[in-house]
Amino acid sequence: MQEVMISDSSAGPYGIVAGPDGGLWITLVHGGRIARLAGDGSVEDHPLDNAASGPSIITAGPDGALWLTRNRDDRIGRITTDGKQSSFTVRGAPFGIATGADGALWFTEMNTDVIGRLTPDGEITEFPLPTTGGFPSMITPGADEAQWFTVNQAHAIGRITLDGQVTIHPLPTEGAAPVGITLGADGAVWFVEIGAGQVGRITTDGAVTEFPLPDRAARPHAITADPAGGCWFTEWATNRIAHITPAGQIEEHDLPTPSSEPHGITLAPDGDVYAALETGAVARLPR
Repeated sequence: MQEVMISDSSAGPYGIVAGPDGGLWITLVHGGRIARLAGDGSVEDHPLDNAASGPSIITAGPDGALWLTRNRDDRIGRITTDGKQSSFTVRGAPFGIATGADGALWFTEMNTDVIGRLTPDGEITEFPLPTTGGFPSMITPGADEAQWFTVNQAHAIGRITLDGQVTIHPLPTEGAAPVGITLGADGAVWFVEIGAGQVGRITTDGAVTEFPLPDRAARPHAITADPAGGCWFTEWATNRIAHITPAGQIEEHDLPTPSSEPHGITLAPDGDVYAALETGAVARLPR
């Protein structure tokens, strides 16, 4: 395991994604900036127009740019690989964001119980959820061309079709509080339960399987799929990156720096695993 410092500890690396340019793009949630980590270890820093904007989740868009949620100033940001920026105003603390099968950006609004859709040219549509105070969090495209998302305080997984039809699937475990979510190579959607210390799997017909972690207090936060059918996820409270196989076997890897607070996680094109550490670094686990 290796760590590369990309910012001071107060900036808070949070979301991370492999960009179309071969670099890793990272949100600095407390610093109001976006960082790009190149393969040679060099770092580019891109300040946003509002230092208090709270950039959170970042994703590769359908147009070759990176798109991100600005959780604290209610905007969706866009940054090109050469650093040009723009943004769009939304409501209610956007957090999760992902590209849908329709080529639009789909995002969650935590404070308004809304799923939003944003086209690359700026057209916004909002779809209210049937929950109140549900706290929709992260979102991913599913194998069925719908979007799947975690509903943190409703302890549920949601599904929304491209025309806005919503289904809510309550989880079996009380207090599950799911956050991270990803489409697995097996066609199911995988997610982590930060409140219950479990990894979950839900099929397109709504069947849920839950896998308890060795330490139920690990506070799993983000999850990403690997091509072999398993998933990688961060364990925020126990300072680890972990892997789960399709059968539920879990392997954990300690981070070198104590209390580094791992949040976002992604796979690079070469298969290496990268995690954003809120204490200022990016961890790399070679595969």
